[in-house]
Amino acid sequence: MNQKLQNIQISHGATLENSIPISFGNDTQAIKATKEGVALCDRSHWGLIQISDDERLRFLHNQSTNNFNILQPGQSCETVFVTPTARTIDLATAYVTESLVFLLVSPSRCQKLVEWFDRYLFPMDKVEVKDVSSEYAIFSLIGIEGKNLIAKLGATTPSDITHASHQLISLKNLEVRVAVGSGLTKEGYTLIVPVNNAAEVWQMLVEAGATPMGDRLWQQLRIEQGRPAPDYELTDDYNPLEAGLWNTISFEKGCYIGQETIARLNTYKGVKQRLWGVRLNGKVELGNVVQIGDKKVGKLTSFTETNEGYFGLAYIKTKAGGVGLKVQVGDVEGEIVEVPFLTHQYLDS
Repeated sequence: MNQKLQNIQISHGATLENSIPISFGNDTQAIKATKEGVALCDRSHWGLIQISDDERLRFLHNQSTNNFNILQPGQSCETVFVTPTARTIDLATAYVTESLVFLLVSPSRCQKLVEWFDRYLFPMDKVEVKDVSSEYAIFSLIGIEGKNLIAKLGATTPSDITHASHQLISLKNLEVRVAVGSGLTKEGYTLIVPVNNAAEVWQMLVEAGATPMGDRLWQQLRIEQGRPAPDYELTDDYNPLEAGLWNTISFEKGCYIGQETIARLNTYKGVKQRLWGVRLNGKVELGNVVQIGDKKVGKLTSFTETNEGYFGLAYIKTKAGGVGLKVQVGDVEGEIVEVPFLTHQYLDS
C-alpha cells in the first residue's frame, strides 16, 4: 500500500476498496475525458513481473503465444499465457528493455504466473523471475490529449508507430517509463512509475489537466471495448482463439506451451464458440445462459450499465452466428455486436 499516493487520491475525491480507487465521484466527467481529453486511472493493483538474465526472451517465447525473438529494446507486445491444452491463464503486456522484460499482468494472476514460470525453469536456465509489483505504480492515461499533457510536463512520448513502444522519460526530474497504449483500445499511454515517486507523478498529472478515473469505470470500458479478463472470459473453459485474441498469436513461431492445440484449431477451423459484445435491453445476471428461442447458444461472462444502456460480453456458438444475432439473456432481449478489442479470423496454415 502506498499511503502517500492514497492520501492524494482521497483528496481528489477517491473512494477506496481494498486500497483500490474505485471512483472519484466524477463518472460523467471522467468518461467525457476519455473521449475528448485525458483520464488518469491507477492500475497499481495489477501485477508487474520482471524477467531478466541472458535467456529471458527465449524463455518468454517458449511460454506464450507471441513472438519474443524478434523484439528489440523499446518494443513490446501483448501475449497470452496458456496451459498445455491452450486454456487461457492471462493476457499480458510485455515491455522489452536492454536488460530485462517487464510483464504487466492482471491483478488476480501475478502470483499464479510466477509459480507457473517456476515450474518450467531448470537450474541451468539463465532466467530470473521476480515479482516487482510492490516496487512500481502503474498509471494509464486514456484519451486523445495524453501526448499533449506529457509534452506540457516537458517530455516527449515514444513513437506511436509501434503499439506499446516505450522509453524512459523525465517528468520534472522524475524518471518514468511511458508506453504507447492505455490497456484499452482508446488512445493513451501506460506509465510504469517507481513507487517512491508515484504520489508526485499522480499529482503532477492531475495538475497538468488529467481527470482522475476510478477502477469501476475502467471495468465498464473494458467490457464495452471487449477486453477479456481472467475469471470472466479467460478461464479453463476457453482458448485465446475463442477469446478473440488472434492478434496476440504468432502462427510462424516454433513450439511453445499450448502451440499444438492452437495450431490444430486454426488449421481445421475448430473454433466452436466466439466472444462477442451483446447490447441488452435491461439488467441481467452474470453467468446467464444466452438463448435463441429455447435453444442454448452461449453464456454471458461480463455485464455493465452505461449511460447508453446495458452491455455485456458473451461466448456464442460459432454455428449460431455473430453480429446482428438476436438473443435472449434470461428474460432480457439482446443483440450481438462487434467490440473493438477483439478479432475473429482464420489464417492459412
